[in-house]
Amino acid sequence: MLNSSAALEPIIIINLDTFFFSFSSTVLNIPKIPTQIIKKLTFFLFVSFPSERIWFSSLESRKRKMGRLGLVVSDLVLSFMWIWAGVLVNILVHGVLGFSRSDATGEIVRYLFSIISMFVFAFLQKVSKGGLYNPLTALASGVSGGFGHFIFTVVVRIPVEVIGSILAVKHVIHVFPEIGKGPKLNVAIHHGALTEGILTFFIVMLSMGLTRKIPGSFFMKTWIGSLAKLTLHILGSDLTGGCMNPAAVMGWAYARGEHITKEHLLVYWLGPVKATLLAVWFFNVVFKPLTEEQEKPKAKSE
Repeated sequence: MLNSSAALEPIIIINLDTFFFSFSSTVLNIPKIPTQIIKKLTFFLFVSFPSERIWFSSLESRKRKMGRLGLVVSDLVLSFMWIWAGVLVNILVHGVLGFSRSDATGEIVRYLFSIISMFVFAFLQKVSKGGLYNPLTALASGVSGGFGHFIFTVVVRIPVEVIGSILAVKHVIHVFPEIGKGPKLNVAIHHGALTEGILTFFIVMLSMGLTRKIPGSFFMKTWIGSLAKLTLHILGSDLTGGCMNPAAVMGWAYARGEHITKEHLLVYWLGPVKATLLAVWFFNVVFKPLTEEQEKPKAKSE
């Protein structure tokens, strides 16, 4: 970065003022130079010329860049792990434990392992300070933030999550060639898009509500969110797969060569994305934004 932070410029000038006064009076035996002249001189030398300001780049800006880089890496890793987690749960339940896919007990066991998996990923998101594996969650966060945050989410984070899912599916197929081909649409395109949109709308609304109402309770938030996701997944599993995660579906569709079909784009991208935007808008209209006084206890609890 060639541009230093405006907040650091007065600090730089004051420090250089002190340095010049001390150096000129003690080392060079020059009488004290007027403060205003020194300030103008230091501003001219170190603030006006971008080539010299590189040494005074903002520490906060660097930290922000490193934080964003950490989020991108976390998104890539978590997206990769999320695909593998679903595959390993199926292998554990149906392969290792020997439950058939038509067995109700086997389905209950699989759901229990799925909830445990969601708890693990919620913990990993907390440890990574915001890492995500679902583009819809990232989009909801990006829309709720500023314009810069929105652009960063759409241009960087969501593509990275898609790449992580594609790499994971390729790796899964390489290790277990007999693994299935991912979710399939079993209804008409518009019916499927409406189904995924409705499921997404409710899960985004619930997630935003949990964040607002119980910001500090990790266990309660994760428990309610996991049960809600599992319920919505079951409701939509026979129709669209109940995915509510375009990146995960994209990984499997890419492996099948169906990632640019009308069916995939409308059902698993357009429908959920529009539902996410609608949910964020509706939530902000119905529930008033938090004031600064309300945001402070929320930040402390998190």
